[in-house]
Amino acid sequence: MRNKVEYMNNAPIGIFDSGLGGLTVARAVIDKLPDEEIVYLGDTEHTPYGPRAIAQVRSLTLSALDELASRGVKALVIACNTATAAALADARERYWIDAGIPVIEVITPAARQSVIATRNQHVGVIGTKATIQSEAYLRALAAVPGLTVSQQACPAFVDFVEAGVTTGEEIEAVAREYLTPLKEEGVDTLILGCTHYPLLTGVIGRVMGEGVTLVTSSEATANVTYNELVDRGLLHDPWPAGSGPRHQFLATGASDNFPRLARRFWVPRSVLSPTSTPVGESREADGYRRDRIHVGPAVSRVLLPGPGPRS
Repeated sequence: MRNKVEYMNNAPIGIFDSGLGGLTVARAVIDKLPDEEIVYLGDTEHTPYGPRAIAQVRSLTLSALDELASRGVKALVIACNTATAAALADARERYWIDAGIPVIEVITPAARQSVIATRNQHVGVIGTKATIQSEAYLRALAAVPGLTVSQQACPAFVDFVEAGVTTGEEIEAVAREYLTPLKEEGVDTLILGCTHYPLLTGVIGRVMGEGVTLVTSSEATANVTYNELVDRGLLHDPWPAGSGPRHQFLATGASDNFPRLARRFWVPRSVLSPTSTPVGESREADGYRRDRIHVGPAVSRVLLPGPGPRS
């Protein structure tokens, strides 16, 4: 029988998002920690979180994290800015303090990266209405001397991404409406304060111009996840020859579009295949790196408690 330490080492990492956007974080974690197994839960039944009341978002987030914790994960990643802003303190008390499960979020890593990137000390933040109203990024950046922070809510962006629309005249017109004020204010660094937004870097970069650095939380959050596992001695044991990690992808709503849309979030096609992929198979022909990912069913559906009235 494996001891507790060995069990925790080889337990999966739980990653939660309000929908599909957190798959950008999942892909970064898979790339950074190729031996780790991932359990991803997207709350597609209740997305988007941005227009919802903070209390609703908190309730939905904690229900989703409870589901992941019940599956024996060794760490929880809240890959949603709105959920982080609404529920981080409660989540860390419930899981980290009470249960010893590290809780990793996306706001602080992105904020730190923006401070490194800015040249003129003027950082812009875009996000959902709830994230912007929470002022979570303003608090994260408040201690940086001489830094100016400008914010802009971009509520329609999530709807476009969840629908699989990331290019075209309509999304570009919406992007110009949202982003022109930030461009005119002179920001030289822009935090994409929603994990859906990396799928819009083409149109956002076109509107903002080449002189503006776009900061996403995916890579920085993967780095934090790596450091947490190393510091706590929780890295997965090396896999025996001929085997490798098996990732699980869960959704709370209808999942018919999940595999199709998820491919656009840089997740290897084989990860979301409805059948298992032979371990060690080359993916170079598909444009992906060679890795050792053993996968199962595409997406499973889970049911969570509803959020109650919207306001």
